[in-house]
Amino acid sequence: MIRSAVSGTVLAFVLAGAAHAQTTTSSTAPARQAPATVTSADAFVAEAEKTLAEKSVPAQQIAWVNATYITDDTDALAAASGAEMTDLAVRYGLGAARYQALPGLSYDTKRKLDLLRGGITLPAPTTPGASAQLSMLTTRMSSSYGKGKGLLNGKPINGSDIEAAMGSERDPARLKEMWVSWHDNVGAPMRADYAQMTTLANQGAKELGYADAGALWRSGYDMSPEQFAQLTDKIWGELEPLYKALHTYVRWKLNEKYGDAVQAKSGPIRADLLGNMWAQEWGNIYDVVAPKGAGDVGYDTGELLKAKGYDPIKMVKAGEGFYSSLGFAPLPKTFWERSQITKPADREVICHASAWD
Repeated sequence: MIRSAVSGTVLAFVLAGAAHAQTTTSSTAPARQAPATVTSADAFVAEAEKTLAEKSVPAQQIAWVNATYITDDTDALAAASGAEMTDLAVRYGLGAARYQALPGLSYDTKRKLDLLRGGITLPAPTTPGASAQLSMLTTRMSSSYGKGKGLLNGKPINGSDIEAAMGSERDPARLKEMWVSWHDNVGAPMRADYAQMTTLANQGAKELGYADAGALWRSGYDMSPEQFAQLTDKIWGELEPLYKALHTYVRWKLNEKYGDAVQAKSGPIRADLLGNMWAQEWGNIYDVVAPKGAGDVGYDTGELLKAKGYDPIKMVKAGEGFYSSLGFAPLPKTFWERSQITKPADREVICHASAWD
């Protein structure tokens, strides 16, 4: 697990999925806004950048502590900080909508306005308390995931270890135990929070001018959300016959190995047999499903690294060397000072690789 703590702009923070703070309302009539001009749009962007940059560093520091020391206290700090930061993002996103259609904007200003409006992963509505509620939900789910545990041989095992074990375990009973226990103990309890988060995010997206949060996400690809959906459907239509053939073949090979009682000859593939906790990719079971006579099914990269004396630090340095060979600058000294490269044994952490710049 590699996690790098580097302070950065709030736009990256928002894109990482933070939620939003409580937005206050006033009972008095709003002041009349001055007409939108190119000059005022430039000033708006400059002010947004300055404020968000100043606020983002302490917010990222709090997020880092929460990710690497999951406790009730760091959850509370992260929820409050994330709410404050993304409340600003919502406010600037709504403000950006005033200027987006203005003629004569510079390329940079137009692009930044687009980012301010469309770069919020989970926009809260501006009703009082909504953004604080959304931040609390996302923080709680993130921490529950980070410290959640399933079972293997009746003993607790954390999520990252389950992910590793499912890639090599071939006993269907153990695979089922890990899969079911994780989803029952960690996934299912999040259902209500996730549904509430979705409702709030959809409401916030509508205030920003999108049909829902999905339309907001689909708007960031140099085309309209509708065009994006059409293109996705077109690509899927081209791939679907290949996928169905692959699915049928893999199901047959799993049935051949495990028998009808474990994997039926027809219907869905039992997800826990696919070598990945989320059934996202099936490469870990190539040794099971490779065609007969295919020859060498490959090699175990992990065993090769161990044989050559690679430890976690040496692995990261090898990765750095690859990018340096392409002309990228070496990692700064602060990367090695501030990164958490191996999972600590004495506390709960969010054990997924990330880098916050």
